Amino acid sequence: MARVVPLALLAAVAVAGGAYKAFVHFSQPVTPALVTRTDDAHELLSPSIAARIDRFFRDRPPVDRSESPRLVALTFDDGPYPVETPLLLDVLADEHVRATFFLIGDDALQYPALTRRIAAGGHEIGNHTLTHPADFEALDGEQVVHELDGAAAALGRFVNDPAIRTMMRPPHGRFTEATAEAAQRDGYDIILWNDDPGDWRAVPPETLAEHIERYATAPDIILLHSGRLATVEMLPQVIRRFKAAGFQFVTVGELLRRVPVVEIDHPAKHPV
Repeated sequence: MARVVPLALLAAVAVAGGAYKAFVHFSQPVTPALVTRTDDAHELLSPSIAARIDRFFRDRPPVDRSESPRLVALTFDDGPYPVETPLLLDVLADEHVRATFFLIGDDALQYPALTRRIAAGGHEIGNHTLTHPADFEALDGEQVVHELDGAAAALGRFVNDPAIRTMMRPPHGRFTEATAEAAQRDGYDIILWNDDPGDWRAVPPETLAEHIERYATAPDIILLHSGRLATVEMLPQVIRRFKAAGFQFVTVGELLRRVPVVEIDHPAKHPV
């Protein structure tokens, strides 16, 4: 004989499941698209559960962004690299797009001509640390400053871009409140992203393009990498599709000048 499960038990299980999902949601770390040098890193990255619940349930008035510019910032981490970076720069030049490159100081020292070429192409250069430590989140404040100041000094030998001393991206996007606060004290905004299509893995160009187009928002900071041929291959399609949908490509610095930070952290979805 089949056993009949009481409706009350099913309801209790559903409620318990919903409560568990809510607990997990409210307990997850908060990862904004960026942390400016004036932000309260603790409040932004580790708000209390009560604050999370209030933010989740609080009614928000609808925002009409129909007249807002659709701005997207392409960002490229790592390098420069002797093969992939020139190919990437050729695509960006052909498509008349400026981007933001977060360069590693030691790599820039190895390829100074490429570092200069990035700047000569009108692109912005930010700070991706001196040595790209795999355990950046474990560094103490002095070590964080050493990595950032060392990269700024290395990059500053070849380019004159203020972003090397004001905008940084932590290696692998990993950081803690302590490392964030050390970077802030050193004068840096911490630039993360709205979308990571995963080009740091072995992903086909078509998959990368489909992901970026599916998750398009305005404003949009897209995480990409300089040393990936698949990224170079998919870029022309993505750029043309975004332009046809009314998007304008800008550097991160221009995005910060034209768009309130709250809109970058809470972008609106747009079809491409």
